[in-house]
Amino acid sequence: MDLKAGLWQKQTLKLAMTQELSQAIALLQYSAQELAAFLEDKMVENPLLQVDYKNIKSVDPRLGRERKSSASGSSGGQGQKNWIEQIGQTSETLQDHLAFQLNMMAVSPLERKVIQVFIESIDENGYLGTDCEEAGKRYNTSLEEVERCLSILQGMEPAGIGARGLQECLLLQLERKICCPESELAYAIIQQHFLLFAEKKWKMLAKLMKTDLKAIQKAFDYVQSLNPRPGAIFQSEKAAYVVPDVVVRIEDGALTVSLFNGTVPKVTFNQGYYQQMAAHQDAEVSRFLQEKQSDYQWILKSLEQRNETLMKVSLKIVEKQHNFFFHGPSCLNPMTMKEVADELGIHESTVSRAVREKYMQTPLGTFELKSFFSSSIKTTEHEQTSSRQAKAGIGRLIKGENKQSPLSDQEIVSLLKEQDGIVLSRRTVAKYREQLGIASSSKRKRFE
Repeated sequence: MDLKAGLWQKQTLKLAMTQELSQAIALLQYSAQELAAFLEDKMVENPLLQVDYKNIKSVDPRLGRERKSSASGSSGGQGQKNWIEQIGQTSETLQDHLAFQLNMMAVSPLERKVIQVFIESIDENGYLGTDCEEAGKRYNTSLEEVERCLSILQGMEPAGIGARGLQECLLLQLERKICCPESELAYAIIQQHFLLFAEKKWKMLAKLMKTDLKAIQKAFDYVQSLNPRPGAIFQSEKAAYVVPDVVVRIEDGALTVSLFNGTVPKVTFNQGYYQQMAAHQDAEVSRFLQEKQSDYQWILKSLEQRNETLMKVSLKIVEKQHNFFFHGPSCLNPMTMKEVADELGIHESTVSRAVREKYMQTPLGTFELKSFFSSSIKTTEHEQTSSRQAKAGIGRLIKGENKQSPLSDQEIVSLLKEQDGIVLSRRTVAKYREQLGIASSSKRKRFE
């Protein structure tokens, strides 16, 4: 075997992950809010880069005085209407509601302090967040006195407030509603056999309570009318609005696709600053300007590539999901990111970055771009269908089943194959059923 040491030249192509390339990849996966924040940070670093928001315009302060003077001479009805619209919305919190009830009660100063501690510890669902022993040690009082203060709190509205668990919360509500045989039985069951009732082991429960399954079913229906989160009615959250990145419209029977850049700021070149600094004729200043100008050009090119890639992916989605936009989500075709990437001649990770946290406005509503991708499932006719259609079929079958004899997962497999031609395994049906939030057949059964 001849082994010799030597030097050889070899030419290869290798992609280096430069800072600019990493920045272009990051820009593609940014949402509109993240992109706006990135450009604002870049504007601080680069004085040649200007960021102008399209939805924000500067107003001359003199115009405000002119409008006020003109409005003073107009009718007072319109001014009153505008004044009413400026009133802020005030919402009562759960702690405020309980504190108001406490102020109307005749209690001792010590009881008021202990109840106030309990009110401050109640969480957003209305459950007690502190221990009675801690409150007793804090005010050097007996546990019996603290328990009496807690009972005063639990007697307030809404019913079930101040409970230390779900079982106590339901019992507090049932104590105020014992007016029929169902409520009396429900109270006894929850007090004595709460776990058996929750796990729906009703045959064993019927033997222990010496009653039939129909009575337990009626008690269960009555418990369903109770509120497991009594404090949630005081939680008010502002609606979160989604601004779409892509808009799809139907015009003359055809689909049109466009990018919505209303929330993305416009990037411009600060020509005035550049000319002012270039007039100094300094080598370091010239090098600084050249560096920042190339940075600006790269950001501009990255933004153009981002819009181009997003437009290509959106057009391909609309092309392959044509039936979705005319007939609804039930007609969603199976489509994977790899399939779209192969047809566009790009990498699958590029498609994944392009659809990340981006939304499409359609005539049917606003959808996340990721929701248009679904796995394919075989049918009896050797065609492909989407997992969403399979889930819709499972939900339809369970909705129309006989509740006294609910369908098992294996029966759903057979019905899907016979009626819709969808071939699934029993384990896949169970997985899709759990994703839909549907209980098993034993938990869905009703005894009536």
